[in-house]
Amino acid sequence: MSFLLSLLIFIPLVGTPLVYLVGRQNRHAGIYLTLGLSVITFLLALYSYWFVYVHPPALGQYALTEKYTWFNFQFIGLDYLVGLDGLSAPLVVLSSLLSILVIIGSRRLIDHHEAEYYALLLFFEGSIMGVFLSLNLIVFYIFWELVLIPMFFFIGVWGGPRRKYAALKFILFTFTGSTIMLLGFLYFYLGMPSPSFDMPTIQAMIQNHQIPVALEYLPLLASFIGFGVKLPVVPFHTWLPDAHVEAPAPISVLLAGVLLKMGGYGFLRISICLFPQASYQYAWVFLLIGAVTMFYGAIVALLATDLKRMIAMTSINHMGFVLLGAYATVASGSPLGVEGAIFQMFTHGLAIGALFMLSGYVHEQAGTREIPLLKGLKVTMPRTAVLLVLGSAAAMGLPPFANFLAEFMVIAAGISAYSILGVTILVPVITSGYFLWFIKRSILSSPEEGATRRDIPKPDALAIASYLVPLVILIVFSYLIIAPSVPLAQFIAGLRGG
Repeated sequence: MSFLLSLLIFIPLVGTPLVYLVGRQNRHAGIYLTLGLSVITFLLALYSYWFVYVHPPALGQYALTEKYTWFNFQFIGLDYLVGLDGLSAPLVVLSSLLSILVIIGSRRLIDHHEAEYYALLLFFEGSIMGVFLSLNLIVFYIFWELVLIPMFFFIGVWGGPRRKYAALKFILFTFTGSTIMLLGFLYFYLGMPSPSFDMPTIQAMIQNHQIPVALEYLPLLASFIGFGVKLPVVPFHTWLPDAHVEAPAPISVLLAGVLLKMGGYGFLRISICLFPQASYQYAWVFLLIGAVTMFYGAIVALLATDLKRMIAMTSINHMGFVLLGAYATVASGSPLGVEGAIFQMFTHGLAIGALFMLSGYVHEQAGTREIPLLKGLKVTMPRTAVLLVLGSAAAMGLPPFANFLAEFMVIAAGISAYSILGVTILVPVITSGYFLWFIKRSILSSPEEGATRRDIPKPDALAIASYLVPLVILIVFSYLIIAPSVPLAQFIAGLRGG
């Protein structure tokens, strides 16, 4: 048990060179090895989640932790400190599950430099685990930056015609935000009476009023830029549509389903928990930005003609829900917002993952992603059409998918903070509008005369259905995700004005 969290990080990382070497010799052996290591990681993630569920931590604490001192100089101590609670556990399970589904979906959609591709998939998985488990600010930053490396190559090597532009734009935006975030961490560290990079130690000092409130403002601003670029929020979002459009479909699944969650995780774990008073004073600003992001993403998606760009913009829309929910709890003291934000991150990752993977199959079989040119899919690609309708229903937040409950929780929390935020109920209406318009134009329309397309193979259809099955289960058993998040939500609610 003591090494469980490290295994989640280092099984994929250590497996990276092994997969590369095996994949260079035998393509199928490399894929099966990648899948096997990811399945092991997923099983460990499920076990760790079960442990958090059965042994919920106290408020502000962690169900599992590991700590090792790397080095300790006179002025700086750097610890390898990782931990698991109701925020990180769902994201660890989501990351490992999507990694498996992406490996399965990549078999038909990736056909060159496969050894490098599958090795980088494992490198990405291990790095993202490090982000969600790190409780030391410097270790967190190291893993945060490591995630950029495989994603840069995924877009730049396996992407579309404008892949180099999209990859460069991605790295410039995200690295600049990360650098500003690091400077904020260092400023905060140097201003502490007893400097530490360990998040639990900092939280204890905050609760004992040992850190002056004036020290929180600049780090909060710096972290907002770093996490805002990743989430992303308006106006730091412009890298995302280009990255999604150019990235191969399986990588778009990781990009929207996992990488964007780094921003939401950062807001909840660091911006709010480490800078609580500054967050409370400026909660209204974050709520406004969250609402603007929701409306902007929904309206621009309504105008999109490229299927992947439309799905990318709806990701921006849904990540606005995460920011709104997180700071609704800060503003109102109701735990509902944080619980809804965590639930939203989990459900969004699955729904949007299914849609991005489907966009890849549509483009492969139809030769285009332009919505006006995709006609009569119900006739030419019936299995794909059914999955597109179901995936769209999940993204719209319609019952029986758990996305409905997540969005309801966030909007209710926003209204409890400021009644004017009731206007955000229009966002799901707009979202439904552009998905229904897409369904009308591309699925329910009549096919062009003589149009023939190969439908998605049955095994791949079952793999994509696997994205949606948990969403149906979770609308009934939502407590499986919500219950472990309650201690953190109550802790954040208790920081309000304290």
